[in-house]
Amino acid sequence: MGAYLLWGLMPLYFKTLASVMPTEIVAHRILWALLLVITLVAWRRSLAAWIGYLKTPAVLRLMMASAALIAINWLAYIWAVNHDHVVAASLGYFLNPLVNVLLGMLVFHERLDRLQWLAVALAASGVATMAWAAPGGLWISLTLACSFGFYGMVRKLAPIGPLEGLASETLLLSPIALLYLIWLGAHGSLAFGSSPGIDALLIFSAVTTALPLLLFASAARQLRYATLGLLQYIAPTLQFVLGVFVFGEAFTVRMAASFGLIWIGLAVFTGNALANHRRARRERA
Repeated sequence: MGAYLLWGLMPLYFKTLASVMPTEIVAHRILWALLLVITLVAWRRSLAAWIGYLKTPAVLRLMMASAALIAINWLAYIWAVNHDHVVAASLGYFLNPLVNVLLGMLVFHERLDRLQWLAVALAASGVATMAWAAPGGLWISLTLACSFGFYGMVRKLAPIGPLEGLASETLLLSPIALLYLIWLGAHGSLAFGSSPGIDALLIFSAVTTALPLLLFASAARQLRYATLGLLQYIAPTLQFVLGVFVFGEAFTVRMAASFGLIWIGLAVFTGNALANHRRARRERA
């Protein structure tokens, strides 16, 4: 609950940084998160194991891919929030579970049953409706859904824990982030240092990056998968509510039709997942 509530309320945090370029926010997020997670890895006495992971070529390649995907996701999300596209961002995360289903079929050769196919078809209809109703924000939704879907797939393949994984990703991205901030400073475009409030918010982005991930990782080990599947809709629901009722973004009838199709698809998908989970538990009993 804590993880998904924090992710759902994240637009409120990034809105306070609307005066800062999204690229600079992401660069600070990378560097400050790197300092935090390396401190946590050292505190857990896992530095040697983490370095050992990075010395493995196969793991390093996977971490490079996941670093690129999470950077794209962060940049698209922050850009969307600070350019008044929170509703489109929420749609991306509503689509994410169904993107995961498709990736499971295409990459891991998992078979879809009839209800899963129905859920995917409804979501595809919703995307098509959004392309007709509000094409300007569709790229945001698809970028977020696909980047996070592929990110999850890569992390599923990588034999590394969530904290060590985040440390690896931020470490790999840190040279680019640091060089970019130096370049901004040389051109007089750096927001960091302009005010104590902005500086504090940029530094605190390390906590907003790491804390929900650590809460989620802890919960994932203790909760049933079906419970986790239901809880994941908290974040995009909160984002949607913030976009429409707090930030006053437009929500037309056509957009409602698009969301409606996707929500029905999610209901079919979730109901089917719960039924399959109960059936599997009965068989094990």
